[in-house]
Amino acid sequence: MSEIAVVATFVAKPGQEEKLKEALQGLVGPTLKEPGALQYDLHRDLKEPRRFVFVERWASQAALEAHGKAPHIEAHRRNSPALIETGEIHVLAKL
Repeated sequence: MSEIAVVATFVAKPGQEEKLKEALQGLVGPTLKEPGALQYDLHRDLKEPRRFVFVERWASQAALEAHGKAPHIEAHRRNSPALIETGEIHVLAKL
């Protein structure tokens, strides 16, 4: 199995920055307990404080797919549209 990297970027709607930050921070603990989660770091853009970036590493594609079905991620998908202006997820293979 090959390690998978993910870079996920979310931009908060104006005025929703702190609520989105709290929501995203709430994903870190449960995610790091998932099988195959090697890294799940949340960052905030210094020049654009509405932009949050996850840098993730997963042991396999299967681990990443299981993450997408985890209860805390499904809840985030249901609850976050009011907070997120744009989102972009890049799934990468290490060369």
